[in-house]
Amino acid sequence: MDEAAGVPLSTAESLLARCARRPLLFLTLLALLCWLPGLLALPPLDRDESRFAQASRQMIETGDLVDIRYASGPRYNKPIGIYWLQAAATRLTGSGAYDVIWTYRLPSLLGGLFALFFAYWCAAAFAPPATALLGAALLGATVLLAVESEIATTDAVLLAAILAAQGVALRTYLAAREVGRKPPGFVLLMAGWVAIGIGVLVKGPVILAVLGVTVLCISLWDRDGKWLRATRPLIGFAVAAALVAPWAIAIGIESHGAFYAQSLGHDFGAKILGGQESHGAPPGYYLAFVSLTFWPAILFLGPGLDSAIRARMRPAIRYLLAWAGATWFMFEIVPTKLPHYILPAYPALAFLAALWVTRESGDATVGRQRILRSLAGVQFVAVLAALVAAVLILPGRYGGVVPAWVAIGAGVALVSGLGGALCFARGQQVAAALCAAVSALLFYAMFVLGVAPQLRDVWLSPRAAALITKDRRPGDPPVVLAGYVEPSLVFLLGNRTRIETGISAARLSAAEGGLALVDDFERMKFLRTLTSLGAAAIVVDRLDGLDYSRGRKEHITFYRVTQARQLVIPPED
Repeated sequence: MDEAAGVPLSTAESLLARCARRPLLFLTLLALLCWLPGLLALPPLDRDESRFAQASRQMIETGDLVDIRYASGPRYNKPIGIYWLQAAATRLTGSGAYDVIWTYRLPSLLGGLFALFFAYWCAAAFAPPATALLGAALLGATVLLAVESEIATTDAVLLAAILAAQGVALRTYLAAREVGRKPPGFVLLMAGWVAIGIGVLVKGPVILAVLGVTVLCISLWDRDGKWLRATRPLIGFAVAAALVAPWAIAIGIESHGAFYAQSLGHDFGAKILGGQESHGAPPGYYLAFVSLTFWPAILFLGPGLDSAIRARMRPAIRYLLAWAGATWFMFEIVPTKLPHYILPAYPALAFLAALWVTRESGDATVGRQRILRSLAGVQFVAVLAALVAAVLILPGRYGGVVPAWVAIGAGVALVSGLGGALCFARGQQVAAALCAAVSALLFYAMFVLGVAPQLRDVWLSPRAAALITKDRRPGDPPVVLAGYVEPSLVFLLGNRTRIETGISAARLSAAEGGLALVDDFERMKFLRTLTSLGAAAIVVDRLDGLDYSRGRKEHITFYRVTQARQLVIPPED
């Protein structure tokens, strides 16, 4: 695709080349189009997002920048970094009760955006600007990064830190393997170590694991690890440690060591040794879901990997294969699995796909390419069809209707996606990438602006919060929850909300009166205990829906409890 070499550029290639003249502007527009609607429109999600947001909210309310609290207890499964970022973003953009979820999502949006900037910078070390831009854009358009960049969790920020550190490590490696390439300077090397420190503050040792398996794999492959000396590891470790140590020491003292017992022992250690919180899965889990999570870039992944394997003697491609392969293998063998864990492997895969699309990774075996291209086309079209079906079916299934504009948009997205598949079949790879990206953009907008608001049965917490606002009286004590205690409702109601069992909820309500929300699983215990305490309760509202975190239908009853005249607490059973 080099016009200077006598090969004319297609319209799509010319468009990509023009966008590559202002890569950061293009990536910013892409990120905002993909992620901003969801960031603003989606209600608080369960469970991780609302737990992160509520803990950050309590940090604002208490002013404690060391300890991490959720409701009335500690939250010691992740380090402090994301809470600092969310609290700072909310203080700058929020007000009042700090109960608007989009303010807590801003660090994820910025983390995703910087991940794209660093992805472009990383790819620019070995590819022309147009190819580097395409690699970053393919990453940004993936379903997985789109999701993680619009919810208030750690992974988009972590990915930005990983890409910054990998970009420095890659440049150091290439300087050792390619004649005439200048190694990174001291300031850039230390910036990479700062990125490692930030990554540790955001999600603990995950960044160390990703970088560690990458450099170990490439060093064993080359049978040479001497290039690592150029990263200045002694000084670098000191810089990263200096960044992490103040808080690490403070939380150890504040929690009397409980933070490390919980985060490293129970959380991190349990994930490595077994399937934590029913999230265990066998190897192959991420491969089974890659068609969806890496969509629409899945169209180019198989052929791109094949070409990369044949071009593995090129140092940059060898490093990318080590990055993707070692990271993928690591997460596949860890028993605990969630879809977003594999995200650190996706930049390398996106770069390999972009190299193939722009014909920068060399030729491949024709017969094998034909098979892989066919398989990639089937994967792409299958997910495309599933997305169209989801847009048209989900609203009716969960209490809403399909707006006319959403149905029309689904048709346009389908046509754009099929156009991408047709261009792919004809060998017009850049045009296929552009059509596929347009299809993804349309689907993301339809899901968050058209489909999500129609899923009435799913959004239990916002509906419950609205009913509480209607039923609450001046002077009421904080609301008591029993049974349905999802973090999204705690976030919407505030830190003073009491999370109880049916029995303890009845005791609190009998002592104080006010509103109690009790689901059917706790209702009989609640009512029997109230009766034994001599308190009265009347039903003021009811709510039905789906608790998607538990995968069960919920029926919640809203009681107004009148205090017992003379409260006698019965003995425990």
